[in-house]
Amino acid sequence: MFQTGAAPYERLIGRYAGRLAVAFADAAGIARPQRALDVGCGPGALTTELVQRLGADRVAAVDPSEPFAAACRERNPGVEVTIGTAEALPYTDGSFDAALAQLVLHFVSDAGAAAAEFRRVLKPGGIAGGCVWDFTGGMRVLRAFWDAALTVAPKAPDESNLDFGREGEIARLLEAAGFRDVQSGALDVTGDYDDFEDLWSGFTAGVGPSGSFCMGLPEDDRGRLRAELYRSLGSPKGPFTLPARAWYGLGRA
Repeated sequence: MFQTGAAPYERLIGRYAGRLAVAFADAAGIARPQRALDVGCGPGALTTELVQRLGADRVAAVDPSEPFAAACRERNPGVEVTIGTAEALPYTDGSFDAALAQLVLHFVSDAGAAAAEFRRVLKPGGIAGGCVWDFTGGMRVLRAFWDAALTVAPKAPDESNLDFGREGEIARLLEAAGFRDVQSGALDVTGDYDDFEDLWSGFTAGVGPSGSFCMGLPEDDRGRLRAELYRSLGSPKGPFTLPARAWYGLGRA
């Protein structure tokens, strides 16, 4: 099982997550006086953006991981952060104007149940949505990692087969759950690295499927993976930036 602690997450994905949260909240039209729920909040990147737009008293967050929930509480004082799952949200019907899930839907056990829960907790006309990295190539750091991994271990699991990492998949989920005015598109952001070691440390922290795979390799194979990833990224000697794309879907209850 891969790590779900806040610190490893921040090393690998957190540098992108804040910028993605801004773009996602813009697409969803988040603004006062809405009350919003961050579903699967993790350490709170989207929660922070919601607080900046709405105020802590108008934001709630939920996550099944206690370390993530604790990190979100620390990062966002005054926000109600609850332990729970997307498939069984611990809130009453019609509690929110918006329910958003950033980088979550590909990990839930029953996406259909989660979409139904989004609709249940929303007020009539409220907006629900999700976004997930484009694992087929748009999320450059992860695509480069798995391409390198496949040269070391041809049966490496990859992440391109994860649900909702392709254009239109989240929109179809929302349509199937009965949402109206469904829209979808791409959110493009970037991640900055001090150097290659800054990037590599995210994988050796063991976070996510990529980190779990990395740390499960014998030391020699891990060294080969590191060398191949370094080569595929152009052998960067100092600071560099990588692009990242997420697909999103939004719909009205």
